[in-house]
Amino acid sequence: MVLRCPICGTVTTWAGNPTRPFCSEACQMRDLGNWLTERYSLPVSEPPTPETESSLQDE
Repeated sequence: MVLRCPICGTVTTWAGNPTRPFCSEACQMRDLGNWLTERYSLPVSEPPTPETESSLQDE
């Protein structure tokens, strides 16, 4: 199976690739660094405050 490295976009193979889905150990380490620095994060909304909760219950 042929795929593109999710970091640099280089075409690589799945079979026989010890760093899959990455093309190299360098891209694998860049991805790990992105996780460790929380570059991959999802936005979250602030939890409701007691005032907001009470106004929602009145509706």
